[in-house]
Parts: sequence; C-alpha cells; structure tokens
Amino acid sequence: MDYGFFDGAFVPLDEAAAAVNDRGYAMGDGAFEVTRVYDSRCFALPEHIKSLRRSLRELAIPITYMDEELTAIHEDLIKRSGVKNGLIRLQVTRGLGSSGLAFPKMVVPLLSAAIHDLGKAAGEADDAGSETDDNAPKGIAAIFAEDCRWLRCDINSLNRLGNVLAQEEAMRRHADTAILCRQDTNLITEGTDANFFIVKDGLIWTHPEGHLIRSGVTRAQLLGQIFPQLQLTVVEKAFAPAFALTAEEAFVASTARGIASVTKIDGKPIGTGEPGPITQSLAAAYRDFIQKQLR
Repeated sequence: MDYGFFDGAFVPLDEAAAAVNDRGYAMGDGAFEVTRVYDSRCFALPEHIKSLRRSLRELAIPITYMDEELTAIHEDLIKRSGVKNGLIRLQVTRGLGSSGLAFPKMVVPLLSAAIHDLGKAAGEADDAGSETDDNAPKGIAAIFAEDCRWLRCDINSLNRLGNVLAQEEAMRRHADTAILCRQDTNLITEGTDANFFIVKDGLIWTHPEGHLIRSGVTRAQLLGQIFPQLQLTVVEKAFAPAFALTAEEAFVASTARGIASVTKIDGKPIGTGEPGPITQSLAAAYRDFIQKQLR
C-alpha cells in the first residue's frame, strides 16, 4: 500500500488531502527531497536530509523537525507500508496563507511524506532503465529539449513545470528522458530528473555546480567517491549538444534512476549505441557502494 505522513499523522496515501490555501499547493512554495529505499532501509538518508535543509534555507522556510524525527518518519513509513524497495518523497511547504505573493505572517510550515513501492528487489532492473541494477535494460533514449526552468535549479522546489514539460516532450517523441539545454547559451545543463554526464576521450564531462543544475546526493557520491575510486578524471564544464553527440558514452545519475546509460539522443547513437565500458564499471562500483553503505 502507498502510505503517507500528513499533518502529523500516518495515513493511507489516498486519504491525505491538501488545503487549497496551502502555499505549496497554490504556488509551489516549498521544497522536497527523494530518498531511495533498498531492502527496507533508507540509503544515504543523512545526506538527503542535509540537502532538504539547504533547499529550505534558500527559500527562507523554517523546519520544526529535528533530524532524528525526520529519520523516524522515514523508518515508520517503511515499516507501516511493508515496502522493501521504493522511494520516499518528503516535502515541506511554507504553510497556509493568502493568495498574495508576499510571505504570510505567523504561518507554520507543513511537512508531508509518501512512500512508493518500486516492486523489485535490489539487483533487478527498474522502469527507469538503471544500470546500477543487474540485468538492466540496454540503455535509455533521450532527446534534447529547451531548459525553460527558473534560474535557481539548485533548489529542489515544488514547482517542476519546466521538468514536466520537457519530460512530456520526450514521451511524445518516444524517448525516456530529455537532456535540457539553455536557449541563451546553447549549453547542456542536466536531464529532466537526473544529472547528465558524457565520456569523451576517457574523461568524464558534466555541468559544474551552480544555480543552473540540481547538485544532488548521487552526483556528490560519484564525484567524491566513485570517480576517484576508478581513477576517472572529471571535467566540470558546460558543453553544447553537438559536443555531446561526439561522446563515446553518456549516462544520467540520480536517486531514482541510479546510473542509466544514455545510448541514443535525438535518434542518434552515442558511441556504439550500447552501454559503454566506463558506464558499466561505474554502475558496478556504485552498486557495491550502495551495498556497503547498507551493511
């Protein structure tokens, strides 16, 4: 059963209801964070809590829950739902307020969370095409799409319309995801729901940290631990779609997707059109990293 934590209580997800004057519901005034559940345990939860707090701090939204309480909410959701492998999405809105743009006075932020069952055990492929899992699909197809999001993509805000529109365009064009490009610079930022990387001449290229990308937990784990472990050199520099199409390999990485090979963009094969050796090595190393962290 999909279970949720709403207004201080645990409830079946279909029984939770948001007030129409909740600032998150009315204008996307809030932040969220997604944590992966493997074998009934949260993976990298402290890092995700830290990431959530950063987004809330940037939005000037206070949070009244301690880290221990947030951890307990995640653990209770897993226990109550019986989910072994899934995702927990926790969000905090500014609270109830008027329809005006200015921050409401004397308002209490509202926290909610939901757990979703992915239905497959660790080591199996998921619908996102993750190469982190054994027996994964042979890569995913992507398109290039305009990055029409706001200029603070480093904040995990509730307003996801730019991502939604790009993902819908990818679906219409029979692709799995979209790689976003800023129209003013013609440079790639990231994917609709994951950071984007290419392998070019043995180097890993990805957009640098900043306001234009979501520098997520998985990206930090790759740059801080997995790439050095495999002695891979990273170039944090923006690049154009034409450059990406000359890469030997490409992949996306996120909490939900893990590491997924991108084997085709706009119908054009990347490298051989199959998951490349470096991406596969990264996926294997990241899978081992997950298992060690869960022990």
